[in-house]
Amino acid sequence: MVISRVTQNMMMNRSYAALQLGLGRLAKTQEQLSTGRIINRPSDSPTDATSAMRIRASLADQKQYSRNVQDGIGWLGQIDSTLTSAMDQIRRARELGQQGANEGNASPQAREALAVEVDQIRDSLISAANASYLGRPVFGGVVNGEKAYDTSGHFVGVSGDVVRTVARGVKVSVNVDGPAVFGPDGNNLFDKLTQLSDSLRAGDTAAIGAGLSDLDTAMTRVTSALGDVGARYNRLDRASQAASDLELSLTSSLSEVEYVDLARATMDLNMQQVAYQAGLSATARLVQPSLSDFLR
Repeated sequence: MVISRVTQNMMMNRSYAALQLGLGRLAKTQEQLSTGRIINRPSDSPTDATSAMRIRASLADQKQYSRNVQDGIGWLGQIDSTLTSAMDQIRRARELGQQGANEGNASPQAREALAVEVDQIRDSLISAANASYLGRPVFGGVVNGEKAYDTSGHFVGVSGDVVRTVARGVKVSVNVDGPAVFGPDGNNLFDKLTQLSDSLRAGDTAAIGAGLSDLDTAMTRVTSALGDVGARYNRLDRASQAASDLELSLTSSLSEVEYVDLARATMDLNMQQVAYQAGLSATARLVQPSLSDFLR
């Protein structure tokens, strides 16, 4: 059996080391309480620091997805309101055409009044086709300009999908190409309204009837586009809720990993203060002053 000799110097060194260790724990808890964070530097907990960085990266992704969703909802909302207004105007143009067809023997002045209103509707619809969101035409595809149609009703945009990423690997188109809803150049809605206006001025009931059929086709395209926009809007609405829920879950996970439990930390601080004071008291009794201490 080996008996180790314990010297006064050993006892003092161990007492000082224990006091320093307790003071370090006390300082760490005080720092956590003052910052509100468990991890103030990677060395505090490399594993938790890594987890926190991963959660923060995922949280940043979800916030970006939420912004993308809101941007997409803005695009589709603008398209929906524009097409709804366009549908009302096409209906009005059809009513004018029916009125002209039923009044084939009307005076030139009456037919002119009908044609002028049709022309006004055409100009209004061209303006609607140039509707924009945040400076970009919603019917212009991927065009860099500010217009989808020129004053003559010709498509000057660039066909293509404007997409927004709303979740990992999930993209949704948030625009509608002008030709898909208003028809191709040379045979689009604006051309048909011009023809209807000319037919009303001429009093050509057969041509007016053909124009009414063309407007029915245009209304079918607009109705189809509205249905598609509504479906995509609902999809974005669901994606927004999913992103919000996941963001909340990630925030909660980050809080558990990175932020301090104030009640628990306060209790730990009190216990460590008591332990440190007890250590100081015990060390003071152990380390008695020597003659050299008085002679200093």
